[in-house]
Amino acid sequence: MEEIRVSPDYNWFRSTVPLKRIIVDDDDSKVWSLYDAGPKSVRCPIIFFPAVSGTADVFFQQVLALTGWGYRVISLQYPVYWNLLEFCDGFRKLLDHLQLDKVHIFGASLGGFLAQKFAEYTHTSPRVHSLILCNSFSDTSIFNQTWTANSFWLMPAFMLKKIVLGNFAKGSVDPKMADAIDFMVDRLESLNQSELASRLTLNCQNSYVEPHKIKDVTVTIMDVFDQSALSHEAKEEMYKLYPNARRAHLKTGGNFPYLCRSAEVNLYIQIHLRQFHGTRYAAINPAMVSAEELEVQKLNLNNSMDSDEDQ
Repeated sequence: MEEIRVSPDYNWFRSTVPLKRIIVDDDDSKVWSLYDAGPKSVRCPIIFFPAVSGTADVFFQQVLALTGWGYRVISLQYPVYWNLLEFCDGFRKLLDHLQLDKVHIFGASLGGFLAQKFAEYTHTSPRVHSLILCNSFSDTSIFNQTWTANSFWLMPAFMLKKIVLGNFAKGSVDPKMADAIDFMVDRLESLNQSELASRLTLNCQNSYVEPHKIKDVTVTIMDVFDQSALSHEAKEEMYKLYPNARRAHLKTGGNFPYLCRSAEVNLYIQIHLRQFHGTRYAAINPAMVSAEELEVQKLNLNNSMDSDEDQ
């Protein structure tokens, strides 16, 4: 069974894309770690937010594929933040530091929840142009852990890891999914107690998304039909919250489709981002977009404008 950590793709990624560490808070222990790849001339890149167990490199297959097509991609991992307001303020400062006005965000699980909360936090002066929410949720109460959220900081690392591992798929899975789980377990092992405790606190603190504040943000909901940590009810709630969202369904993929079904996930990301080609919010280098594709975009835009005028 091929291990992701020793795969040529992963090693190529680690050897060619430098990991940057950036401090934007007064507290210099709060360090954002990120990979920033692709053309720096692009001012509205796609940014990847990982799940509780994820690190900045779990999206290496998206970084390699999307930059190959001309997109600017930033994959990051969060510093230790204990509440949502602190996280949102820190990420806003990071965008300011990177001189990025608006961005697209792909959020996996907790990452998707944080992306929605950041879009909500900045709704009066929007910083999020679009969202791709992968296996994500809109209300932390689905985990029935809100009563323990304030005690995670007291728990030892091994107990926190046990809590996270409890949500990983059990039973027989295909080899690619097994490799993805092994890789995520390895990434989980690299997180220290405060990193894990703070993420679990954000994941379970009593909070929900207020959809009326982010109704103007373009959304794609990506989920899997097989076993994942997300309940059927949580998925249905997301569909209700974003009735106009595009849906990207994967037959299989478990909790980590971006690792074990990367070709499908990358295609859905491309389809999502394609609607912004030819605008100032394009995440791609214009030179990489074919003239025909720009024409198609203009036609679609004209058709939608015509239909708006007819109404």
